Amino acid sequence: MTFTENTVSVVIGGNSGIGQAVVTALAARPGQVNSASRRTGLDISDEQSVEQYFAALGRVDHVVFTAGSQAPGGKVTDVNMSEAKAAFDVKFWGSLAVAKAAAKHIRPGGTLTLTSGFLARRTVPGTFVKTAMNAALEAVAKILARELSPIRVNVISPGLTDTEAYQAMNSEARHAMLERAAASLPAGRFGRAQDLAMGYLSVIDNPFITGAVIDIDGGALIN
Repeated sequence: MTFTENTVSVVIGGNSGIGQAVVTALAARPGQVNSASRRTGLDISDEQSVEQYFAALGRVDHVVFTAGSQAPGGKVTDVNMSEAKAAFDVKFWGSLAVAKAAAKHIRPGGTLTLTSGFLARRTVPGTFVKTAMNAALEAVAKILARELSPIRVNVISPGLTDTEAYQAMNSEARHAMLERAAASLPAGRFGRAQDLAMGYLSVIDNPFITGAVIDIDGGALIN
């Protein structure tokens, strides 16, 4: 899609990590880029807050959702269900609240791009919350692509990416984790936010992509 000075893009979760990289990439193009997150006062787990945000924006062309990467880990028998439900409220139900509100304002031919993760289709014990959230999101996105046409709806599915999500880790442990991942992946490297940003822009640009899940995971799913 051609970007002009009148193009309006929105990145939900655009104040850090992959979302911030998408904002930076879009900002290099003509038009206006809006970044929204809890830091800017948007609570995506509150449907009314999301509705009000998009109503205030008016017409938009592209909406990217990258928020809600955190979820509790552990076995099904051990995970705190309240924490698991809270994670769903942000990423899964938050994505759908954004889709519902944004659909009223996205111009025909515009795009909605959601974010899942490779655990949606990779069996890793102790990650059932992320697996369930991401798998549900990928399934619903395909229905959205039918229901919201001619808006194009796609999903980017990242693999392990070096972002602020791991900032709580000791720097040496974080480096070791990333290097182990790089050594095990067919791509021979771990992901960086800029790598993912290119994927979001590619589905925005290609008018023949909708209802797709694009894996950008260094080959994790074929490993």
